[in-house]
Amino acid sequence: MEPLPSTPAFALDGVAKHYGDVRAVDGLSLTAGTGGAIALLGPNGAGKSTTISLLLGLTRPTAGTVRLLGGPPEEAVTRGRVGAMLQHGELMPELTVGELVGFVRGLYPRPLPLGEILDLADLGPLVRRRAGRLSGGQAQRVRFALAVAGAPDLLMLDEPTAAMDVESRLRFWDGMRAYAADGRTVLFATHYLEEADQHADRVLVIAGGRLAADGTTAQIKAAAGGRLVTFRLGDQPAAGLESLPGVTAVEIRDGVARLRTDDTALTTAALYRDTTLVIRDLEVSGGHLEDAFLALTRES
Repeated sequence: MEPLPSTPAFALDGVAKHYGDVRAVDGLSLTAGTGGAIALLGPNGAGKSTTISLLLGLTRPTAGTVRLLGGPPEEAVTRGRVGAMLQHGELMPELTVGELVGFVRGLYPRPLPLGEILDLADLGPLVRRRAGRLSGGQAQRVRFALAVAGAPDLLMLDEPTAAMDVESRLRFWDGMRAYAADGRTVLFATHYLEEADQHADRVLVIAGGRLAADGTTAQIKAAAGGRLVTFRLGDQPAAGLESLPGVTAVEIRDGVARLRTDDTALTTAALYRDTTLVIRDLEVSGGHLEDAFLALTRES
């Protein structure tokens, strides 16, 4: 007998959200299984925050259906199965970090142990500090602690590392990966594409309220145009590069040529065989998520 399929962490079916003539989300359909980290990417105004609000039941769709852990969003939130860290949220300034986390833990039937929460959010040294005396990055770590306090099965993070310095961001992602390692699902929206590249098991790219791409970072990069051949061009004329075999796009910036290609071997061979260019500092790479992101969102 085959095992029964697990309940998806979340599912959107033909979801739209309109504000007058503005279509913040426009016919979005996707399903996410349980476990792992999912990055939600898109330019400003693409619909990322609206999508998270729809998933949390904070706003209702104009059309379509939203399901969270097999039921309506409100049901999953009420049962404490969902945790959220949104871009905006004030902390009570007169309470200490320990008091805040302890208070929120008490709202859930099966919270994480206090010590585990503090370790995940790297808050041990700040446990006695009042919230009103925290830096922006420290306050973000407290918001993360409050989001995981109830041990939710699904954790949603909207721009979680905003205001954090580099070291705090590294520690934050260590905590996030540790939290997701136990089969929980983490959905995070971010403008830091390198974070998605390093920490996401799956990437969703939204543009104009619609799904522009869905896959692993490697799949997203490949779908957006394959690999890159980069070399220093200097002051040499660059006519004809777009006609080289395998080349799908050409960009020249500050004397450096970047050729997106489906076949690096054909492209590099033709560079030396069919052009009179002096090729300096040639480099072949797998492309970058930023390049794929820009290509996908421009197309959309």
